[in-house]
Amino acid sequence: MAKTEDILQKIADLESQTGIKRTLLAVCPNSISVIKAAFRSAKRNNAPIKFAATLNQIDGDGGYTGLTQLEFTKMLRNEAKTINYTGKYIVAIDHGGPWLKDIQNIEKWDTLKAMSAIKKSFEDAIFAGYDLIHVDPTVDIFLNQGETIDINVVAARTVELIKHAEEYRKKNNISPISYEVGTEEVHGGLADELVFDTFILQLKEGLIKSGLSDVWPCFIVGKVGTDLHTTTFDKEVAKTLTDKVRPLGSYIKGHYTDGVVNPEDYPICGMGAANIGPEFTISEYEALVELEKTEQEYYKKGEIAQLSEIKSTLWSLVKTSNRWKKWLQKDEIGKEFEELSENKKKWLVQTGCRYIWQHPEALVARYRLYENLKRFGIDAESVVLGRIEHDMDKYFYAFNLVNFNDYLV
Repeated sequence: MAKTEDILQKIADLESQTGIKRTLLAVCPNSISVIKAAFRSAKRNNAPIKFAATLNQIDGDGGYTGLTQLEFTKMLRNEAKTINYTGKYIVAIDHGGPWLKDIQNIEKWDTLKAMSAIKKSFEDAIFAGYDLIHVDPTVDIFLNQGETIDINVVAARTVELIKHAEEYRKKNNISPISYEVGTEEVHGGLADELVFDTFILQLKEGLIKSGLSDVWPCFIVGKVGTDLHTTTFDKEVAKTLTDKVRPLGSYIKGHYTDGVVNPEDYPICGMGAANIGPEFTISEYEALVELEKTEQEYYKKGEIAQLSEIKSTLWSLVKTSNRWKKWLQKDEIGKEFEELSENKKKWLVQTGCRYIWQHPEALVARYRLYENLKRFGIDAESVVLGRIEHDMDKYFYAFNLVNFNDYLV
């Protein structure tokens, strides 16, 4: 049994014995600090952790973290070893599909080139030891504006990608992996119940025709009320979707769980897992800005020669990266950065820092900040990690994962 299914089965077995429901926490590894903090938080809570990495973050070209798939899995092993974390962790691709990697969208790759690149990314991930792949071919950049991708095309491309991954895995004698399908995004069309049912039917038939009757996704992503700008989890929708997929052997997976106001409802509704990403980028940014205030106090006293200027550096790098344009609302498209509201600019920088953490200027500013504060006995990195860990801890508690590793021996 694949690792993810094994953990989910243990959750189900324990629920039948104790009545306690659990939801897996999936962290998007959008920075080195988030990776370190995730292991530390998981160790403290004695809980499993899942890393859900987009191809923008980690891929054969290094992504914006600078890590390939093989380097990523090596780093995870090393970080776990460093703090003696001996619990279970899952390594996954998040949103693996054509044109969901920004460069493919920007350069308008044709369908064959985009699909071929995704297949190569899947191969690299499987070779590197990933445990799960989220297959998400729900975007087609060549559709007319306002047109929704045909759900039959989504199902066909999903089957095509899973088939390729399975053929590569078996050819190389690699242990079974797990799959996640669908998307919470409006463009995916799975928010509509009829379309959702059609997708499930087409997926099942397609896998059987491809000789993959023994392959079925453990997670199906559902639109459960949360998205980029909403933070309330819809319990009724979640229960409805869960009731629909559990007889199939799947769990509903939630995305955009960042800052959700009722995380304790996820396990109650039978959610299998939930993704959190930008929230931890905000945690990292805010910790650095707070540290900079301390740095400035020492500077005013003449005890620091040169300021790190980390906040202004981050703002400048995010602005010039132009990646903030991806997150503009319809009424904001076409505006320059300075034309946006102060709140929107701050949000874009706070969440957009994940794209530029590894930029040389950001690395230099962070190093200078850490070194300046080190002279006064302040371990700045520990402060940053502690802030991220604090914001992760609440999910381990809300998802009933504390001490769950005791059952995963």
